[in-house]
This record gives sequence, C-alpha cells and structure tokens, in this order.
Amino acid sequence: MGVLDALGTDKVFYYFEEITKIPHGSGNEAALAQYIVDFAKERGLECRRDAADNVVVKKAATPGYEQAPGVIFQGHIDMVCEKLGSVEHDFTKDPLQLEIDGDMIRAKGTTLGADNGIAVAFMLAVLDSTTLEHPFVEAVFTTNEETGMDGAKALDVSDLKGTYFVNMDSEEEGEFLVSCCGGRRVQVTLPVEKEAVKAGEEAYVLRIRGLKGGHSGSDINLQRASANKLMGRLLDELQSKVAYALVRVEGGKMDNAICREADAVLTMTADAAKEAEKIVAEMEKVLKQEYHRTETDMMITWEKANEAVTEVMTEATKSHVISILLLIPYGVETMSMDIEGLVESSSNIGVVCTDEKGVHFDSAVRSAVASRKEVICRKIAAIAQLCGASVESSNDYPGWVYSDDSKLLVLLQDAYRKATGREPKLTAIHAGVECGLFAEKMPWLDMVSLGPNMFDVHTPEERLSISSTVRTWDFLKEALKQMK
Repeated sequence: MGVLDALGTDKVFYYFEEITKIPHGSGNEAALAQYIVDFAKERGLECRRDAADNVVVKKAATPGYEQAPGVIFQGHIDMVCEKLGSVEHDFTKDPLQLEIDGDMIRAKGTTLGADNGIAVAFMLAVLDSTTLEHPFVEAVFTTNEETGMDGAKALDVSDLKGTYFVNMDSEEEGEFLVSCCGGRRVQVTLPVEKEAVKAGEEAYVLRIRGLKGGHSGSDINLQRASANKLMGRLLDELQSKVAYALVRVEGGKMDNAICREADAVLTMTADAAKEAEKIVAEMEKVLKQEYHRTETDMMITWEKANEAVTEVMTEATKSHVISILLLIPYGVETMSMDIEGLVESSSNIGVVCTDEKGVHFDSAVRSAVASRKEVICRKIAAIAQLCGASVESSNDYPGWVYSDDSKLLVLLQDAYRKATGREPKLTAIHAGVECGLFAEKMPWLDMVSLGPNMFDVHTPEERLSISSTVRTWDFLKEALKQMK
C-alpha cells in the first residue's frame, strides 16, 4: 500500500507517488520518460518521445468539445536533487521516502520533487480519466528544466495544435502567473597556480552548515545567506589576521539554488590554527547576528582535516579566489518599477568548486529587462577580468511578456471562483519558467501558469500541500469543462 493511497483525488496522488519511485534528477529523466510513454501506449493515446527525452501525449476531445480550442498542459519531469548531509540517499537509483505531516507531503531528508512532479501527476490524471469533459488535450512533458530548460529548447513544436497553454510550474495556489523573467548562466573559471605546502603546516577544514537555501528566483528577496558569499567573508577575515594557504573551496550544487553549505580546506601552523579557531567563532557570532531572523540554524565549524595535503594555491591565486567571492553579485539588484514588491533583476552565486582546471564560480543571472540582465553579466565579466579569470555564458532564455487580453486567463479566473469560492490573483515571478520559450516558439499561444501550494522547493524541507492539491485538481476539472 502506498503512503498516499488514502488521499484519493482521481489518482493525482497515486501518480505523484509513482513518480517519486522513479529517480528523475536533471539529466536522469529517461526512466520517467519511458514510464509516460508506456502509460500512453497502454491507453491507446498518441505519443512521441524525442532525443532529449521530452514526451508529448495527445488525447482527443470528448463529445461536444470537438470544435473547442485545444489546450496544451505542460510541466517538466526533472527535479532538483538536494539532501541533508546526514542522509544516505542515491538520487540516481533510490526512490524517495514519502511521509505525510499534517496537510503536507514531504520526503525524508531530501527534496520532494513536487517541483514539478505534481504537474506530471495532474497531466497523467487528465490523460487517464474516462469521465472528464475536455477539449483536445496535448500534454507536454519536458526535461532538464532545472539545469537550463534544455528540453523545452530542443522540443519540436510543429505538431502542437493547441490555442490555450497551461504551464503547471507555479507554487502558489490561486495566483495565476502571467509573466516571468529571462535568465542566463555565467561561469567564471580561475586558473590555479600551485606550490608545495610549507614545512610545519597542517590541513584544516572550515565548514558552513544549516542555511535555508532556496530557489534563486522566488526566494532571492528573503534575505537568506549564501554559503558561498559567507565563505568569502570568512576567508577574507582569516587572511587579514593569520597566515594560511588555501587548498580548495566548494559550495553548492546548482546555480539556481541558493547555496546552503560550503567547505574550504586550508593549511597553516598549529599556532595559527588556534588563532583561526577563535576568529571563526567570533565571525560565527557576527554572521548569526546579521541573519538573526532568516538563518537561525547557521553553524560554522573549524577542525583539523583528515587528509594529507601536499600542494596549495599560491598567495596570488588565493587572493583572487577571495576577491571573486567577495565581489561577485549575490541577491537583488533592482526592483520592478511597475509591479510592487516584484524583483526585477538578481544574481545568485550558486556553485563554487575546485578541480584540476581551476576554481569555478557559477551564477544564475535573472532579469525581466534584457538590458539589465546584460549589465549584471558584464559586471561579473569585469570582476573575472580583474582577477585573471575567464568567463563563459550559457543557457540564455527569454522572458514572457504579460498580455492584457487573455481569454484563457478570464476562463481560469471564473473556473477558480466557481470551484473554490476564492478570488484568484495575478502575479509575475522573478524566475524563469518554460513559458518564455514556448511563447517565443508559438507566439499565438494564450498562456497562464498555475499550481498548488508548495514550500521551500529545491531544499530538503520541500513540502506539498494536500488540501491545496485537491482544490487545484477540482479547479482544473472545472476549467476543462468550461473550455467548450
């Protein structure tokens, strides 16, 4: 018996739990794509799968809806794979361990993948139903959204016929998303010059743990700390007071997630290490005070490293690493002049890693204004140039401009009121959604993004509201009925 079996709701929760049994992190979606293909074939539905593992499934209109505008439902089948450091979980082969906590569904110690697994579950439930009334339905399941929207970029849309487009990658029930920002990934690579460890020096490890992290778009305005930026401050403070060499620095796994944890390995004398331990303890107090409302579980530790180190970065390389960490943009850059409270532009230094090629600094840059996005990218490039580093940009994607004459929006608003008795709201988001790419490829689409309540996505605290999922499903059924 499944954990969610008792929740019912026309198999929405059944399919969601089925999805969590199949590993589907970004770049590892093949098994889930095949599950969807098999699902479609078993029901005699038209289906295609492309080289990027995108899947398109088509379902004919029910009687009386043959002449109605077709609707495209769209969501992505990949998820962000994050876990607590204490949890043993292999995202490439282990199923998620679900649990119900009051009104919330969560996974034990890992991300839940409700972003965007619940969209997949909604679409499968629509395709599976023999009782729903609906127009011609095209369900589009895309891949690699979390790492650059590669699936949506690669998708051939020439056979898609729908007029209405419902993206289900939003995280607040009753808030209809009508516009989003564009973005770009920027990677700075600093070449590393090395030298031998000085005699009498030993290795120590500096760790940052317990930060909340979050989505680098929707959570960037919450004044949460970036472990990568804090590491820059710690290394700089140590540099100003004790002599040490830097071996490596690591922090974060995804450029679109606010960095929760970071490590640095340093070498120094035993006397310097005693002083460093005091400095770290004092800085922990300072940083906890700075983030006393947003990072209540922050923890910074200092201990002897359990490894033998023979080479370290030169003083010049160390200085450049620290300079980049201090100067690289993080957080809100500009706020919208048109929509109160909406972030217009931001940057997130999500990943720092050290390998044989150098130290890499990966940022996710976002803006609703293309020129402002470009300015932030050039700022990062200028910092890199000053420090002798190279810059590469990738995964540039367009924004989605609000339309004030959307028939779909009016229909969805009416359906939501009827199904829930609540008044919907319109919103724009400071995050990239695949709508921008579909709007660019299919400019005639009438487009809205929606979804149930989710919390702390992209973190091990991710949760999906059961009651909100039920209401969203009831609303979707009513909306389909009204598309006649």
